Amino acid sequence: MATALKSKQTCIVVVGAGIGGLTAGALLAKRGYQVKIYDQAIVPGGCASTFKRSGFTFDVGATQVAGLEPGGIHHRVFQELAIQPPRATDCDPACAVFLPGETEPINVWRDQDKWQEERQRQFPGSEPFWNLLNRLFEASWRFQGRDPVLPPRNLWDLWQLVSAVRPDTLITVPFTLMTVADALKLYGLDGDQRLKIFLDLQLKLYSQVGTEETALLYAATALAVSQAPQGLFHLEGSMQVLSDRLVTGLEKYGGKLMMRHSVEQIHTKSGKVTGVTVRNQKTGATWIEKAEEVVTNVTAQNLVKLTDDKSLLNYQRRVEKLPQPSGAFVVYLGVKREAIPADCSPHLQFLYDQDEVIGENNSLFVSVSKPGDGRAPEGQATLIASSFTDVDLWWKDDRDYDQIKQQYTKEAIARLGSYFNLTPENIIYTEAATPRTFANYTAREKGIVGGLGQRISTFGPFGFANRTPIKHLWLVGDSTHPGEGTAGVSYSALTVVRQIEAGI
Repeated sequence: MATALKSKQTCIVVVGAGIGGLTAGALLAKRGYQVKIYDQAIVPGGCASTFKRSGFTFDVGATQVAGLEPGGIHHRVFQELAIQPPRATDCDPACAVFLPGETEPINVWRDQDKWQEERQRQFPGSEPFWNLLNRLFEASWRFQGRDPVLPPRNLWDLWQLVSAVRPDTLITVPFTLMTVADALKLYGLDGDQRLKIFLDLQLKLYSQVGTEETALLYAATALAVSQAPQGLFHLEGSMQVLSDRLVTGLEKYGGKLMMRHSVEQIHTKSGKVTGVTVRNQKTGATWIEKAEEVVTNVTAQNLVKLTDDKSLLNYQRRVEKLPQPSGAFVVYLGVKREAIPADCSPHLQFLYDQDEVIGENNSLFVSVSKPGDGRAPEGQATLIASSFTDVDLWWKDDRDYDQIKQQYTKEAIARLGSYFNLTPENIIYTEAATPRTFANYTAREKGIVGGLGQRISTFGPFGFANRTPIKHLWLVGDSTHPGEGTAGVSYSALTVVRQIEAGI
């Protein structure tokens, strides 16, 4: 990474202290800019923050991290900041997936050979498909490691993209417009319903959509990043540790973090950013903070509501035409350790029969704390179960809200009880979150989660750029390349830092 310092007089405002905003702010501060980050929440981290109840520490949304391995994006960021990365353990298996009516899980092992044996046993005849994914992943991973800018919006961006291309990248070109379903059909696997169900379940975690819509090149990375030498990691303490380390890096180089401060408007003049209106949520005081650059760590839906500059009209029309992103319904349980089966994977997925509906896709993604990982008192554990949900369901008549929330909570616990020993005496604490909850604590429009969905129309060269139509106004986070997850939003943050430094 470049380390050349810019003028101390260059003022940058970052809107939002999620992982993308914190990463951008810390790196910009390290490179010599005056940085202020504003966030309306109580604690930093956004959807990767935590909260505490009755001695338990619950991860709000994100529960696992990619990119901590040597050369991974988080590793690179902490190296530049000269900050020790958080302690973490491998997720192995990365996930144990239970299909309807099955008691034996499909284990997504970190070890490549074990995972190959597992998938050959679980899905006979599918290896040519997996081999294609591996080849595409290896080429895409090397390409991403060379820091391309996608999609490019000027000649500098285009040069960064072209410079990242190598002969081995060309293998991906014929597959740019293909979905996972297209690849299954290519190998005569479109009739393998069990394989398709498994892929749908995994892909919805990472891209919000299944095999019919997920871009193949995105799926190749999403389905392979959990294997060594990459892998998924379980942080010691909580997900909050990641945010706290980035805050340490920000403040180490003179940056400032202002929590409980909301940015209510972005100001522009002649198509160029001039500053933002900030409100102190404790006192109600407002003021205009001047800035030469504004980096927004918000959703694309939120961004278009922060300014009325006519330069964003076409941008706004595109946002309005996007398919409705999903929300999340989450149940947080504090339980006795005996509620957890022996050798339980830290991450599990359950797909239930269609008549046992949880949310809209009758599935649950479950994260379980490990003994001694700082999330629960000795002899106890946290159990977090989430399902995607239609956000509009939760913004209807207030009289129905509590009833629906209670129903969802009851059904989720009942379904979990088929695997976990969730007798009343084993459940110590229960809380649930809906899209309304996420909207309140993260300020994301309607409480949406997980970005835009990695369809071909919103992936890579066809997605939303970090550069917006307004000069010196930037977008980082899961609305931009390469997508959701702490690693994805950190890559987007690094891209913006490089673009700002280039000054073009």
